[in-house]
Amino acid sequence: MSRLRRRDRETGAAAVEFALVVLPLLIIVFGIITFGYMLSFRQAMSQAAAEGARAAAVAMPNTPSAERVTRATDAVNAAVGYGVDCDHPGMTCAIVVDSSCGANGCIRVTLTYAYRANPLTPLFPGLGLAMPEQLSYTAMAEVS
Repeated sequence: MSRLRRRDRETGAAAVEFALVVLPLLIIVFGIITFGYMLSFRQAMSQAAAEGARAAAVAMPNTPSAERVTRATDAVNAAVGYGVDCDHPGMTCAIVVDSSCGANGCIRVTLTYAYRANPLTPLFPGLGLAMPEQLSYTAMAEVS
């Protein structure tokens, strides 16, 4: 009779132990996925800034500054991906034609994304604090 009573007391123990093991593992897995996605987006922003600077710099020498900015913006929008472009609410694109550097001037492209306010993936509760508040990249290219 004592074996039966002991078994009755332990019927919920397996479910509780399972939950204690699985929940932290889920948090770790979702954290890895979320952080990896953010790192991938960060790399895409870096590449997009470089592409924008390059696109504006290789334009013909007599191309007006406004046209260079348009070319840089188009290149950034094409390169960044993730459904984000310069018109996205979290993204700020600053493209400056700087005539004070280099023989023909330079193009400076700065991309800033407010990541914590506009995450690209749903954040598991508590993971938002581990994400950077903003991502920012600057690329510069000398005008040819």
